[in-house]
Amino acid sequence: MNRLFEIITDSASDLPEEYYREQDVKCIRLGFNMNGVLYEGEDGEHLDVKDFYAQLRNGSMPTTFQASPEQVKRAIEPLVSAGKDVLAIAFSSGLSGTYNSYLLAAQELTKAYPGRKILVVDSLCASFGQGLLVDYVVKKADTGAAIEETRDYAEALKQHICHYFTVDNLFHLKRGGRVSATTAVIGSILKIKPVLHVDEEGHLIAIGKAMGRKKSISALVEHMKELQILDHDDPIYISHGDCEEDVKFLIELLRAAYGNRKIVVAEIGSVIGAHSGAGTLAVFFRGKRR
Repeated sequence: MNRLFEIITDSASDLPEEYYREQDVKCIRLGFNMNGVLYEGEDGEHLDVKDFYAQLRNGSMPTTFQASPEQVKRAIEPLVSAGKDVLAIAFSSGLSGTYNSYLLAAQELTKAYPGRKILVVDSLCASFGQGLLVDYVVKKADTGAAIEETRDYAEALKQHICHYFTVDNLFHLKRGGRVSATTAVIGSILKIKPVLHVDEEGHLIAIGKAMGRKKSISALVEHMKELQILDHDDPIYISHGDCEEDVKFLIELLRAAYGNRKIVVAEIGSVIGAHSGAGTLAVFFRGKRR
C-alpha cells in the first residue's frame, strides 16, 4: 500500500465491516429510528441486519437521518490533526443531505488546519454502488496517486457506476414518494415488479416493470448486457435486502453471461433498506453510462 492520504466514506455504501478494517477506510455511521429506538449513527444501539428486515416485514416503519456537519467533523478532525490529508466519498446528494454536511465540515476544518487538504466527492451513488466506487478509489490510492489525481479519477468514474435494482414490495417506494399509492396497490395485486436505477443526478428512477420476480431479475441482467464495459479485473457487485435465494438466481444468470468473473455480495444495510424494503435486489457494475 502506497496510500498518501486517508479515505473516508459513510455507511450508505453498504460495505461490510471487514472491508473498512482490511482496507483502512474510515466510515461515518448514518442512523435510523424504529419503534422508538435510535439505532446506529454515533450513539445508537446496534441492530443485526436480519433482525432489521424481520421487523420491517412485521410492519415496522423506520425513519433515517443524515450525518450532521458536527458528526462529519468529529470523524475527520483526528485525521487532519495528525497531519493527514483526507478524501471523502459521500452518499449521493440526490438522496441525502449528507454530502452537504461533508462540505460544511471540510470548510470549517480547512480553516482550522490550513496546511491540510480535505477533498469531498459527491458520489451520486447509493448502497453497494457507492461501495463499488469506494473500492475503485481505494485501488487507485494504493498505487501512490496523489489526492487530487484520485479525486479527479473518482469524479470521472462515478458516472460509469451503474445501479440497477428491483424491489419485492412497492409500498416502501410509495412511502418515499417513488411510486403512487394506486401504483403500489395495483402492482402488488398483479405481481408487477418495477426495475429502477440511480440516474446521473443520483436520484432513484423507475425505468421499467416486469410481471413477476424472476422476470424482473432477468431484466437487471439485460440492462447490464447493454451497458457494461467490464475489463478482465472489474468486479460485479450485488446487494440484497434479505433475499438470498434471489441472489443465487441472479448469480446463475451472471455466470451464464460472464463466466467466473469476481462477484461480490453484501446485504443492504438498514439505512438504505429502510427506503427500499425487504426483498430488494441490486446489481452494480462499470458501464458506458448510468
